[in-house]
Amino acid sequence: MIREEYPRPQHVRDEWLNLNGEWSFCFDDDDTGVKDKWYKTDNLFDQTIQVPYVYQSRLSGINDQKNHEIVWYKRQVDVPESFIGKEVLLHFGAVDYICDIYVNGQKVGSHKGGHTSFSFSISPFIDSEKLIVTLRVFDPRKEESIPRGKQTWEDKPHSIWYTNSTGIWQTVWMEALSDRYVSAMRFTPDIDKGQVSCKSSFNKPVTGCELDYSISFKGEQVLKSRFEVTGTSHNVVFDLHQRSIFRTSHHHNGWHWTPEDPNLFDIEVSLIDQGNTIDKVSSYFGMRKVHTENGQVYLNNKPYYQKLVLDQGYWPESLMTAPSDDALKHDILISKEMGFNGCRKHQKVEDPRFLYWADQLGYLVWGESASAHFFDESAVPLVTNEWIEILERDYNHPSIVAWVPFNESWGINDVGRDSQQQHYTLALYHLIHSLDETRPVISNDGWEMTVTDLSTVHHYGHGEMDEKEKYERFKLDLKTKEAILASNSADRSIYANGFSHQGEPILLTEFGGIGYKKDDQDGWGYSSVDNDDEFVSEYSRVLNAVYESDILAGYCYTQLYDVEQEINGLLTYNRDPKVSVEKIREINENDYM
Repeated sequence: MIREEYPRPQHVRDEWLNLNGEWSFCFDDDDTGVKDKWYKTDNLFDQTIQVPYVYQSRLSGINDQKNHEIVWYKRQVDVPESFIGKEVLLHFGAVDYICDIYVNGQKVGSHKGGHTSFSFSISPFIDSEKLIVTLRVFDPRKEESIPRGKQTWEDKPHSIWYTNSTGIWQTVWMEALSDRYVSAMRFTPDIDKGQVSCKSSFNKPVTGCELDYSISFKGEQVLKSRFEVTGTSHNVVFDLHQRSIFRTSHHHNGWHWTPEDPNLFDIEVSLIDQGNTIDKVSSYFGMRKVHTENGQVYLNNKPYYQKLVLDQGYWPESLMTAPSDDALKHDILISKEMGFNGCRKHQKVEDPRFLYWADQLGYLVWGESASAHFFDESAVPLVTNEWIEILERDYNHPSIVAWVPFNESWGINDVGRDSQQQHYTLALYHLIHSLDETRPVISNDGWEMTVTDLSTVHHYGHGEMDEKEKYERFKLDLKTKEAILASNSADRSIYANGFSHQGEPILLTEFGGIGYKKDDQDGWGYSSVDNDDEFVSEYSRVLNAVYESDILAGYCYTQLYDVEQEINGLLTYNRDPKVSVEKIREINENDYM
């Protein structure tokens, strides 16, 4: 099953080459590959693997869960004739964790970080219409200072930790460009002024060129402008209100992006040199605004109650890689069918194709990163660098409405009282805001928050169906601001020492986790039921406590589907609904009797 869809939907060009599919592969358990120059030989690659699936997964064709920290990939590529003589970029969607890239036996570069995209120019290494691409990947299983998210460091998955992923897990591809091209675009909407700021960056300084912008809305051109450009970037602000397409709209609200009406503008940017188009990029943006005020989260200047579901981004046959583009789309569609308007993508930087579908279908996303397991000074630059790359890649997606750098004090285990770890959370909070002023940032989702834009609380204390005293305590904890801020459901204070609530909206961002064994998968949940009727009744009971709260600005239910040993999803691991989707929707809409 080859992933063939265009991998970077917010920066699209016509000419590209998909390198997914069969690659030669081998383990290097003795770490001799570099010394023996495996990047210059073929005979030691004794297996084949289906990229972009990791060797631990079934779809890779290997399906080996043993610990192999060093792996090698190799593939011969027939370079299209149209690529010859151009600037050729080799792109990787994500490779976990440290990789060295070789082309035709020469080292091109290295990348550290398992969750973000990167690329290298390989033009200097192309000497014919055939080239050999080789990767060495090092994924230190037991190094707990690297960001690993939900991947286990043990030999087998356990508790809340899942099967490890090593190596290439998103699309590999190439594209051919001119010597000057648009390397990045950044769109910042301002719905209050009806404007969008567009920043185009170039791979090198340009002189004597023009940049052509063409913006359309639902197939009708809104504006077309051309500018002379010099230097490494170009900034322009477009006033969308002045165009006739909007003069008949209802106070311009007809083009805002929301989950209910996910309007998007298409934009095409062309770099022109002496009348010749030397680069053309297609993209899109959404006119939407997120801010907080009076204890509420606002979407496009209106209070918006977020009904989110926790989404781990795992599949039984392919682990962190979606088996298909339709699988990403399916998870969003069924979530919306159940009455959720978004998700918290948990401990994972998701494939850009997921964010594309969230933009297109109307689905809120809280962008989270993978955490390290324990604090160490060496973890600080590793996590920080990934966040810089996350923001560079995903800034333009209107579906992303919050950033979550930390979860439940993972990787900052003593943040409640340790000033060094508190400074770490503050540094990331301010770093993210310095790169993105348009979204709220949650300093530590769950508890022991420092400075945060949203107060996000985890609470699984609703107990089993017959534990009425626990349930009443759960309801009381959620009822008022004073009660929820005083709750210590995991024996952790909501705020770290020296910090306190400053009026930010309060949301319940983990709860529920009702365990229900619906197929042959064994596992656990935070409470348990034995049949469909009990599941519906228990889900209704837990959600009723949430809706009785006088303070909550939204929630995130745990979780969308079962994952490995966790059977606490609304769906099975294979994405089959455990109970009627319509009944879950009725409960989520607070309309179930």
